[in-house]
Amino acid sequence: MDRAMILDSLDRIDGQVCVVGSMNVDYTITTHRLPQPGETVNGGPLQLLPGGKSGNQASAAALLGANVRMFGAVGDDANADFLLKHLTDAGVDVSQVRHVDGPSGLTVITVDDSAENTIVYSPGSNAKVDVEYVESAQSALTDAKVLGLCLESPIETVTACAKMCHEAGVKVLLNDSPFTAVLPRELIENSDILLVNEIEMTQLLGIDAPADDDWDAFDWQDALDRLVELGFGEAIITLGGDGAVVLDSAADDRVTRIDPVRVKPVDTTGCGDSFMGTVLAALASGMTLVEAARAASYVAAYAATGQGAQASYGTLAQVKAFFSG
Repeated sequence: MDRAMILDSLDRIDGQVCVVGSMNVDYTITTHRLPQPGETVNGGPLQLLPGGKSGNQASAAALLGANVRMFGAVGDDANADFLLKHLTDAGVDVSQVRHVDGPSGLTVITVDDSAENTIVYSPGSNAKVDVEYVESAQSALTDAKVLGLCLESPIETVTACAKMCHEAGVKVLLNDSPFTAVLPRELIENSDILLVNEIEMTQLLGIDAPADDDWDAFDWQDALDRLVELGFGEAIITLGGDGAVVLDSAADDRVTRIDPVRVKPVDTTGCGDSFMGTVLAALASGMTLVEAARAASYVAAYAATGQGAQASYGTLAQVKAFFSG
């Protein structure tokens, strides 16, 4: 499929998405290179940017035109207002977000000249997204077409939410990030699609990455067979600058390579979340998993050309104009 057709597919986005999980303020500093352990390096001015994996995913989906509800918790600090304002400005419905005592979630991010980053996460209010909360929001959660989950919330909450929505017929997309090697069986059984990057995939399956990162020569059929044994029949594996791979045990084409979209990166923070947000929006709007992954590659590439996570995300018009020009 050519570029114009993939970009035009984004015009179809209008589905109902719910995202349960984290919202963080990203304390971001740019530096010439990342420090080694015990080393101090000079950095640029501190930037406060809206983030959190789940908040990022919700923002990306809403900017593309999906109807998105955010579920999670913010604290009683100034960061809470900052986070909710940015989500609202992106078009996300935050009426279901809980306010709790204590600080909101935050991350400390360092970005170097080659756009690589290190991230330290402090959960704050995200740790208080409990099972009782998601159960109280059942009717709003199960009203969606697709649910997005990551692992910046308590695992028991993520598992309960997946089970509730899966049983109600909502498609559940699980992002195993921050990476957890051993996932609860109940979570796997109630997740329809797994999304991980190449490092997370090899760790999850206990296999080695290919020599010289030659993913063209990698045995994707074997990886899919291993994922099926684990309990996942559908998955997207993102490969950074090498594109992505869609694995689907029930499809005629069980393995589909998604071509990379080349841009000059400024900051890769949040690009994976913009990819997932796009997949959520696309699936909720009736696209296939392959169509969703192709569209997501362009949206994530656009995000890499800006600074920060949510701050770098584009509207549908901005993404289409960037690549059409």
